[in-house]
Order: sequence, then structure tokens, then C-alpha cells
Amino acid sequence: MADVKYTTEDIKKLRQRTSAGMLDCKNALTECNGDLDKAADWLREKGIAAAAKKANRIAAEGVVESYIHMGGKIGVLVEINCETDFVAKSDNFLELCKNIALQIAASKPEYISIDEVPADVVDAEKNIFREQAKNEGKKPEIIEKMIEGRIKKFYKDICLLEQDYIKDSEKTIAQVVTDAILIIGEKITIRRFARFEMGEGLQKRNDNFAAEVLQQTI
Repeated sequence: MADVKYTTEDIKKLRQRTSAGMLDCKNALTECNGDLDKAADWLREKGIAAAAKKANRIAAEGVVESYIHMGGKIGVLVEINCETDFVAKSDNFLELCKNIALQIAASKPEYISIDEVPADVVDAEKNIFREQAKNEGKKPEIIEKMIEGRIKKFYKDICLLEQDYIKDSEKTIAQVVTDAILIIGEKITIRRFARFEMGEGLQKRNDNFAAEVLQQTI
């Protein structure tokens, strides 16, 4: 996709109109060639704007969902919050929680969102990517663009909300949560998680846990 011209002021205006997050607004403006009206419609069509308007509500109910991989190889605990105890007991919400726990087991995220990634971790990755680009003989003027693309891939690897959903690779986990918000009608947030893997940090054979975990749920 060709470079699209829009300003930080455009992003600010779109956030004010839709309450969507900064990254969502940037993506919308990129998709819509900087057109604010089309970008607002794009966000509404994807349900992002509607979900964002619930962001200031209090979500203090919910569940702590667990998942244990067959044989006890992997264990996950994840706290997912909603607004009411009624929704916390609903089939739609509980199914979402189970699927999120499964995602964490299979895809090994380190953080929930991009905002949680420490700046020094991002800077270290950028420096590694910069040296790689230099070693590949890339011209200085395109190295920073390459770094931006590689950092997006880095976020998809380590941030739960940015990961492709293992049951539908056309959606990210953020989109799965947004879809659930639209169906359920309440604010839903993934608050925290812990993932344990048997023998983690010890030398062992390399298993494809994502495929194995998913296969055992079919």
C-alpha cells in the first residue's frame, strides 16, 4: 500500500469522534487514504467505535478461566472482566474466556497489549532489526520503514490482543473481543494472565504446541 498522508491532528480528531484507540485510528486512516469520514465509517463497520464507547464503564465482574493442556504440559490462568454477574455466567462470555485461555496456551503471548510492552524492550528490538537491515545491505532511507514493519510483527508475536486468533486467522484477538462486546452488550477486558509450561527454560525438544493444543479441542 502506498504511503498515506495524514497528521497527528487527524488521528486526534478521529479519536474524539469515535473513542477508538490510537492504533485503530491510524489503521482506519491508512485504509481510507486519510479521509476522516470514511475512516469513522470503517471503524463503525468493524464494531471498533461501538466497543470503544464502552471503554469508560466499570468492569469488575467476570471469571478466572483455567486451561490445562492434556498431560499437564501447559497450564493457563486468565482473568477476564465484564460489567455484571449475569453476563459473567452467560454461555457467550464463558465460551470467550475458554477460547482466550486456549489462545494463551497455544500462542505464548508475553503481554496483553502493545501499551504494556516496556520501551526498553521495544528499543532493543529496533536496534536488532536496524543492524539486521544494515547487514542485508539496505539503504539508510528505507531502514526505518523496515523497522516499523518488523516491530508490528514483533507485537503480533508477543501481545495477546495483536495475535491472530488460532481458530480464525482472519481475526485478531482484539477483534474477537470486540465481536463479543457487540454480541453481549457489555465492556469486556482481559485483565491479566499467567502461563506455565512444563520444563520451561530447560533444554527439550521443540513441539508445535499451537497445533497440538488446537487439535485436542476439536
